[in-house]
Amino acid sequence: MTAVQDERSPVRTVSAPSPAPLSDRLRVALGAPVRAVREAPRRPMLIASSVALLSLVVYAVVRHFVHTSMVDMIVYRAEGAAVANGTDLYALRVTEWNLPATYPPFAAMLFVPTTWLPIPVLRVVITLGNLGLLALMSHLSFKLVGWPRRELRPIGVVLITGLGVWLEPVFTTLRYGQINLALGCLILWDLTRSDAHRSKGIAIGIAAGIKLTPGLFAVYLLITGRVRAAFTAGLTFLGTFLIGALFLPDATWGFWTKYLYDSSRVGKTEIVDNQSLRGAFARLLHSADPGFLATLGAGLAAVAGLAVAAWAVRSGRWLPRAEAWGFCVTAVTAVLISPISWTHHWVWCVPVLVLLAAEASVERARPAGVRRLRWRAAFWATLLAFLSFAMWAAKPVGAAVLHMSPLNQLPTSIYPWVGLCFLLAAAIRIRARRRSAGAPLVRLPGQRDGDGGPDAARGRQQAPAAR
Repeated sequence: MTAVQDERSPVRTVSAPSPAPLSDRLRVALGAPVRAVREAPRRPMLIASSVALLSLVVYAVVRHFVHTSMVDMIVYRAEGAAVANGTDLYALRVTEWNLPATYPPFAAMLFVPTTWLPIPVLRVVITLGNLGLLALMSHLSFKLVGWPRRELRPIGVVLITGLGVWLEPVFTTLRYGQINLALGCLILWDLTRSDAHRSKGIAIGIAAGIKLTPGLFAVYLLITGRVRAAFTAGLTFLGTFLIGALFLPDATWGFWTKYLYDSSRVGKTEIVDNQSLRGAFARLLHSADPGFLATLGAGLAAVAGLAVAAWAVRSGRWLPRAEAWGFCVTAVTAVLISPISWTHHWVWCVPVLVLLAAEASVERARPAGVRRLRWRAAFWATLLAFLSFAMWAAKPVGAAVLHMSPLNQLPTSIYPWVGLCFLLAAAIRIRARRRSAGAPLVRLPGQRDGDGGPDAARGRQQAPAAR
């Protein structure tokens, strides 16, 4: 009888916990940095904070004596004013250099709030905002790489925020009032989230709607098996286009049918400010229009870069920090293949340096008998390249940029060289890890994603033994 009663009694199910209210989640998120700082070792944190503060004070002094025009900020503000006032967005010319609007209409709509502040106040707000974004990018980079230990990461964030201003791409971003750090944080935040998030890809789509080159990360998601996230990014990008078409139909038509393909609006290909492969080819070939060879070189770099990125993620079973390698390879590929990549577009040096520092740290922790210097050498060489300001030190005057010998051109194209070396180092790293584990060099047709797919890669990155 008891058994019959037990069978007929209703089955009790445990309901899933309801999500916390938005206000509670916001309070937890905003309080996370404070808690992280409190949990960090006190003495190292005090030393790091003192070093960072001293660096920022010196930076402020240097910034005072160096001409800090923040011309890109002024262009953004003019674009926002054109949207607010209903004037022709792509007919505007501002600053002494007669700079035009070059971003899609959706981006110009986001710039409207910049018109609410006078330029002197906006300079301070944008500078402080970029410093905050540099801190966020360093935090997201540590999260992506899974290094160092959680309690040490606030120290790293403080050091990068204070000392990172001397990295040439960051220095130039601050000097021009650029949005590169904001775009980088959007993409990093999206890619450090779990693939289980249905909204994954939205931030990448928004970044691509502001500036087209982040769209390569949607391709990265697609070729690494995150199909839903890739389509989410694509649909979000389409949404930014539709928003622009709805509110600024004439500007949208003009941008997508005419102004997007007018490279003269962006700048000269051959000047040293352009650190893309096409710029390097233009200087090497002594031509303002490097033509087919530059297009072929960029195409090969795109295929090779995406192949290495996919190979990294698919090798997660054997490669620690596989997702970080795939992400950094994609980021470097994006700035290499873009027709024009100004020096400040290379703010991806922050996650690249964090990844190389992680590899160097693991290398240094090995027993002396098997310890090598390769990753420490790679880290310091890359850091020196981004601290060197080499392209500006060697910058020729006027048309002389097209008449330099190949040897003299080396410092004028330092970032493309660093980028190509990084892609090669990534491929060598993946190949070495697979060979040492006795794994096939390529993914077999019958191999399941669970044997080396993206989810497995991230799971292994979080395991201390894998690091």
